[in-house]
Amino acid sequence: MLDDLLEGAGRSIVFGGVGIMLMAVGFVLIDVLTPGKLRDLIWVERNPNAALLLASNQLGIAAIVFTSIFTTYESFGQGLASTALFGLIGIGIMGLAFLVLDWLTPGKLGEVICTQDRHPGALVSAASHFGAALIVCACIS
Repeated sequence: MLDDLLEGAGRSIVFGGVGIMLMAVGFVLIDVLTPGKLRDLIWVERNPNAALLLASNQLGIAAIVFTSIFTTYESFGQGLASTALFGLIGIGIMGLAFLVLDWLTPGKLGEVICTQDRHPGALVSAASHFGAALIVCACIS
């Protein structure tokens, strides 16, 4: 029983590390898609639009990682590989969703996200990000 507990704890640490790495990649994606430095927009300027977009991105990635772990293969290695793969696919799809929404809407979505006043476009963009993540979650088996 202790061996199972320790093995589960070890897997938690490894999967947690992969999840944090994927969330860091998601942060970089949002930073690339929006003008300015994301860390300054959120933590210095306290921009609610940028914070909403990043929060939806991080929750979406967490949902993908959760789903991948929950439906993981019997093999630890396969489960870890599928978590990393689906996480990266999800991040790519969320980035694509941002670009498609930017193409469909007037102006530049990145600039809208960077405005200081709350903007409804940020909410739509956040929903698009999280929706894209849920689509990836549904594809994991």
